[in-house]
Amino acid sequence: MKKYLHYIRKKYFAPQAMVLMYHSIAEPESDVWDIAVSPANFEQQLQELKKAGNVVPLKELTDGVYNKSLKNNSIAITFDDGYVDNFSTAKPLLEKYNLPATFFIASGYLGQAREFWWDELEHLILFTEQLPLAITITINNILVEVSLDEEATLNKVLWQKHKVWKAFVEKPASKRCRLYLELWQQLKALPEDELLQHLQSIRSWAGVARSVRTGAISMAVEQLQELEQHTLFDIGAHTVTHPALALHKRAYQRQELLLNKSFLEKTLNQTIELLAYPYGSYNGYSMAEAYEAGFKAAFTTEGKVISEGDHPYSLARFQVKNWTGAEFKQQLQLWKSKKLAAEAAV
Repeated sequence: MKKYLHYIRKKYFAPQAMVLMYHSIAEPESDVWDIAVSPANFEQQLQELKKAGNVVPLKELTDGVYNKSLKNNSIAITFDDGYVDNFSTAKPLLEKYNLPATFFIASGYLGQAREFWWDELEHLILFTEQLPLAITITINNILVEVSLDEEATLNKVLWQKHKVWKAFVEKPASKRCRLYLELWQQLKALPEDELLQHLQSIRSWAGVARSVRTGAISMAVEQLQELEQHTLFDIGAHTVTHPALALHKRAYQRQELLLNKSFLEKTLNQTIELLAYPYGSYNGYSMAEAYEAGFKAAFTTEGKVISEGDHPYSLARFQVKNWTGAEFKQQLQLWKSKKLAAEAAV
């Protein structure tokens, strides 16, 4: 009987934790990937987390996975990419509620007067007032050929569609949306030098200069250093140029991880132990290279809770969307209940 009760406790009451994934704390013109949370909603979410009282540093949560000492229902907060609003908007709010967070940084964008490429492409294709009638371009040996016809001219109806459209959740809301997705998919698979060359070709086709909207850029190196010096915050790796690692050869993956880790450690004078895979894209080579580079753990974008037996180089995270505090609280309960339901079905 005692053995049976021990089995039941181990199976159904095993410690579990959640890692939350944020990107940008802002209200952009559009948000096709659903990665922006408004400052007002972010503060409401932090209020809910503060009331719950179970937010821990990501390093502590990771140690719990390693040491079989995971605090049940603990939650860690993470940010990907290094948007400047992480420093200007998220940091003061996290300080206000005394909540720890880890920021995964794509070091190649730090301090650069350029937007993250996916944001620039989104603005370029969906919101340029006048585009040519059609485009024919070969990217990554794939022909992209789209006729925009009447959609070459942006009108209020089209603008409103683009403002609310969510990629891969909904079908493309227009020909421009379809073009954006096709270009994004092909560009995403390229090394950065090729990606930037094609992006310049797309700018030339559109007849617009490179845009630099201040809300779509990375923080400065000095801001990152100030962030790291705060006792609440830790810095993690997110590659140099934000490639989809699984789409690249092992040597390229190794270079992206090592150069990113080396730069961050030299800039911040600390050891970087945690990694987040850009786009959640990884394979066996990615995991092996993360281990060889000296990372202690690596995180995906797979929406699951974390348990003590999980592989340290494929730990899951939940993407937080632009929910109000009440909606966020319900979502936390939903994520938790899905795990319990899955365990009960085993």
